[in-house]
Amino acid sequence: MREVNIPISDEVVRSLKVGDSVALSGVMVTGRDTAHKWLADTFIKKTRPPQGDDLPTFDALKGFLSGGVIYHCGPVVSGLDTKDYKFVAAGPTTSIREEPYQGDVMRLLNVKGVIGKGGMGLKTLQACQEVPGMYLHAIGGAASWIAQTVTRVIGVYKLDFGVPEAMWVIEVKDFPVVVTMDSHGGSLHVEVEQKSKSVLDELLARG
Repeated sequence: MREVNIPISDEVVRSLKVGDSVALSGVMVTGRDTAHKWLADTFIKKTRPPQGDDLPTFDALKGFLSGGVIYHCGPVVSGLDTKDYKFVAAGPTTSIREEPYQGDVMRLLNVKGVIGKGGMGLKTLQACQEVPGMYLHAIGGAASWIAQTVTRVIGVYKLDFGVPEAMWVIEVKDFPVVVTMDSHGGSLHVEVEQKSKSVLDELLARG
């Protein structure tokens, strides 16, 4: 397993290929449906003007996400009343829901890594080649174990979105992932889809 520190350089991104196991250490940001839609509507498509704390939040996120990693995760967090936050569970959520936004968010913020489960589509794969970046598959069903790699909760943005949808800034140590979409156009998810279609076509032909 290769150890990779965040922020991640272009050289490191390009050196990683589909199938590589990686242990990530450094600062990453969680973000799901509401966060991605907020970024897209406010700063990419600009269909809504910035409101409230939007601009300072965006400036802060740029500092964390340029060269950084966004994690599709709706964590369970303790210490909400005291603000002594601790991740209790931190498993990945299904990534394909972010496909309409992810590529543009990667370009906007120079995001080098996207973590989730289930893979993403061609728009994200194209952005991985352009930025460059990569999609990293985390282990589903291991939320409590993954939470143990979170050494510190640095802060939280957009808590008004709700705990699962807020953007949590976390420090991690040896967070385990596998590269399943790389900066060279490789995608394990496309390969599996093509092989599955081939098998299905063969079975249908026999019928």
